[in-house]
Amino acid sequence: MPDSAAPPTDTELRALAARLSTDDKLRLITGEDVWSLPALPHIGLRKITMSDGPVGVRGVTFDEGDPSVLVPNPSAQAAAWDPEVPRRAGELLGAQARAKNVDVLLAPTVNLHRTPLGGRHFECYSEDPLLTARSGAAFVAGVQAQGVAATVKHFVANDSEDGRMEYDVRADERTLREAYLVPFLAAVRDARAWLVMSAYNGVNGHTMTENAPLQTTVLKDEWGFDGVVVSDWMAVRSTEAAYLGGTDIAMPGPAELWGEPLRAALRDGRVDEAVLDDKVVRILRLAARVGALGDTAPATPSDVLADAGERIRDIARRGLVLLANRGALPLDTGKLRRVALIGPNAVRLSAQGGGSAHASPQYVVDVAQGLRDALGPDIELTVRDGIYTHRRLPGLTRGNSVNPVTDGPGLRLEFFDADGTVLGTEDRVGSHVILWPGMFPPGTAKAVLHTRILPAVDGDSLLEILGSGDLRLTVDGTGLPLEAVPGNDNPMEALLRPPLQRLPLAARAGVPVDVELAFVADGELVLASFGIGLGDPRPDDETELGEAIADAAAADVAIVVVGTTDDIESEGYDRKDLALPGRSDELVARVLAANPNTVVVVNAGSPVRMPWRDAAAAVLWAWLPGQEGGNAIADVLTGAAEPGGRLPTTFPADEADVPILATTPVDGRHTYDEGPTIGYRLWAARGAKPAYPFGHGLGYTTWEYRDLRIEGDATAGLTVTADVANTGSRPGREIVQVYLEPASGELLGRTEPLRLVGYAPATAAPGEAATVRIPVDADTLARWDADASGWRVVPGTYRIAVAHSAGDVRLTGTVEL
Repeated sequence: MPDSAAPPTDTELRALAARLSTDDKLRLITGEDVWSLPALPHIGLRKITMSDGPVGVRGVTFDEGDPSVLVPNPSAQAAAWDPEVPRRAGELLGAQARAKNVDVLLAPTVNLHRTPLGGRHFECYSEDPLLTARSGAAFVAGVQAQGVAATVKHFVANDSEDGRMEYDVRADERTLREAYLVPFLAAVRDARAWLVMSAYNGVNGHTMTENAPLQTTVLKDEWGFDGVVVSDWMAVRSTEAAYLGGTDIAMPGPAELWGEPLRAALRDGRVDEAVLDDKVVRILRLAARVGALGDTAPATPSDVLADAGERIRDIARRGLVLLANRGALPLDTGKLRRVALIGPNAVRLSAQGGGSAHASPQYVVDVAQGLRDALGPDIELTVRDGIYTHRRLPGLTRGNSVNPVTDGPGLRLEFFDADGTVLGTEDRVGSHVILWPGMFPPGTAKAVLHTRILPAVDGDSLLEILGSGDLRLTVDGTGLPLEAVPGNDNPMEALLRPPLQRLPLAARAGVPVDVELAFVADGELVLASFGIGLGDPRPDDETELGEAIADAAAADVAIVVVGTTDDIESEGYDRKDLALPGRSDELVARVLAANPNTVVVVNAGSPVRMPWRDAAAAVLWAWLPGQEGGNAIADVLTGAAEPGGRLPTTFPADEADVPILATTPVDGRHTYDEGPTIGYRLWAARGAKPAYPFGHGLGYTTWEYRDLRIEGDATAGLTVTADVANTGSRPGREIVQVYLEPASGELLGRTEPLRLVGYAPATAAPGEAATVRIPVDADTLARWDADASGWRVVPGTYRIAVAHSAGDVRLTGTVEL
């Protein structure tokens, strides 16, 4: 191999591939197991390990004993409107991946917010192609600077979850080019991403793993992508079509449809081995980039994990969006004597969403803890749930369980064969067990979870059992009956959102209770998801709500924290509506009636209905803010930090207003008839008014826009310049947004509303002004001309709008292109 300071050339990679047998090559492109590619020691190739995900590096198991830093969700990162923020998030996760010996991070997700009900809406950046492109490319750059490969997913038009394995997206070429492909192009061209993941769905009649027109012609040939196309897990559903369709690796491996069937296809001449050689060279190039090939060495990671908490805290507060403020924020702590903190998410903060993006954090700072630290001991803080909205009870932790074998923290998991012979044991920290092939000994027929619960208080606790199939529960040596719950046809939902049932558990503080939960497979175990949760004794709903209202009425200010959970927003299924769970809206309304000086914090990754928004003294959108969420929220509430976020997606008032809502395919298809005009542009085209427009967000000061200047042309691009003056009493940071539309309102036969073409921050002290120069390159000005099969700037008169948001234009001008 060449010197480690110089990456191997294509000639050297091809020579190395030529040393491999056909069997070696076929092993390499189908993976070794769920998360890795095999080692080939005779050419100096070690195993390459992959891991989810976009907010934390989960590793190869869903095990709380293998924690990761947990950053805010991608929509929160995009809300900063600053590529530096997702770059920092990527840098943290890249460094965490290196610390876990992970070579490939399966992130970022750059699909667009086509509908607010999309199950993975929270995992994507924005409804706007440009904002998504800049955010995603920056994240890729941050990850890969640490010597870890980023994987841009899901290529392409994978914008909803219901039926995602089967549906076919019908979209014309202009729609794909101007909207859905834009973030992938930026990641490949600007950030030089090392992997792209092909999606489950089809596009225009071709399943994406078989979609040679997009994966080969566009991605590899036209864009010059020299990396690897890896399938989404179990997305390869054919042999020759996927092999010839641009997919380089079928995961998980070994993939049955590729091993022996491909060997036969090669032997019979139905497929060309040159295609296999190209795949292998790409994989070897990836191996060299991550330091898995011979004496090649990856980039030296930066030392960012040492102060990861403060970095994550800053990322979180940069994304928090102040939706409304009627003088309540920032809190005047010098005048406060009593604060009532109320809400189901005040203590059980939703730090992340569900699905493959879910990781086990090192810790999570909730709002109660963050606010206690920020307010100090002189201000009384009362904390109430108010209502109960979480579907699941908290899992067992080091605080309320011990391993019955060692008296140490956690749980003991044992594996048995059909004859009752112990095949293996492992100690676990978390009480939700998820198992798939490779995570248990071969021949396992039963898995048994043992723990000793240590109740903290006297009274009737709730014992929660998660899972379906043949589950058997024993408490203090006595078997207790469980309902027989059938399995779920959706494997992701079955694993991550298993059915649950609850039983009363009479408990005394400090008196241990031994609990054993067995999962018995029907034959040999293949997949399993089961676990135990525990709820302390608690008041009934009406009592808890009444006490919360009383606290609110007696306080100087009430802060209500409501939101979603990681089994509401998750991979595997879409949301059915925009409602907050349970009695959340009732709670907010009743607290507002008791104390008009109420601040509402919404802890959610995707838009929700907020029917009380006009009555609240302030509304702060907190996203799914990662492990430092409580501290970041407290920083913004108390004014220690500016709420830096602006909405990366349009927030509707009601489902009836949303231009695209349905996520269920019709006759197996999603038809993108709206073309590239999605998000705020489609709202404008249809004359609909949202609750909060794209780009909206308030700070703690006010701004005046002055003196618009426009320079440039269609060839060189434009420079848009404006002066922005801070007219308030605090230093602040404004995001200056530039939009463009043809004066005629149409372009290339379609209605063409305002679209974002650039943005930049402005910072200024009170009474000072900043000059902001925003470049708009010629590529951004161009549109896809289907007749010419290429990009061009359409000549004509255009309107330039400099704006605080898509719904708040401050300056306008015209330009001839």
